[in-house]
Amino acid sequence: MAAGLASDPDFSYADLVDLALPAEVVVRAEVRKVVRLKPEETPGLPAGRARLYIEARTVALLIGPDLGESIRFLADVSLDQRGKPPKLGKVQVLVLARSVPGRPGELQLVAPDAMLMLTPAREATLRAILTETASPDAPPAINALREALHVSGNLAGEGETQLFLGTATNAPVSISVLRRPGQPTAWGVSFTEIVDSAARPPLPSSLAWYRLACGLPARMPERANISATLADRRIAAEDYALVLADLGPCTRKRASP
Repeated sequence: MAAGLASDPDFSYADLVDLALPAEVVVRAEVRKVVRLKPEETPGLPAGRARLYIEARTVALLIGPDLGESIRFLADVSLDQRGKPPKLGKVQVLVLARSVPGRPGELQLVAPDAMLMLTPAREATLRAILTETASPDAPPAINALREALHVSGNLAGEGETQLFLGTATNAPVSISVLRRPGQPTAWGVSFTEIVDSAARPPLPSSLAWYRLACGLPARMPERANISATLADRRIAAEDYALVLADLGPCTRKRASP
């Protein structure tokens, strides 16, 4: 997990990527005015939540067009044990949103809870995510395990499993898992057309890690395993399970994803 986020009770790295990906605007702002909407104005709002109209001063624009000095938006927040929303006067927040066409300064959050209380770890992690997603070679979303093929080597315990992944953009992504006698099983991912046996696993808390950990199916589909023999199919499934175990879970903490 990203440094500093491990102890965050509300957001994991995956949560922040979930919010950042659809955002056209990410801004650090200081809350200036808060008005709680009445219950009749918020039909369907879950119990224990309040919807707030917020006006805030722009402090720093992380991505997006120039917003001017002030912004306004609706945000849902959790109520405390007394049924009160948090006190937000002059509090700094991170807002992940889309611009409202024809209404300068008005934003629509990408999710009802996409106003985050500012912490150094959240801001630093969001900045790193936004830098990665803006890169021309940013890893694409994974939507399938298309094929898995294990080929045994000449020596006992030697072999290679290749996993070919489906992506939202049809861009090539593959994983190679290498078995060598007397050595730990090693694997890596390639986001190019070349199936690279020298590839390495993605760094933790990176966009590549998120794409794999949060996009790969929890189990290998039987139809994807095209290895020639029953033994090879078993090894391919074991290698896939190893990849998932090494990646670790795609942990999410948000109460209202």
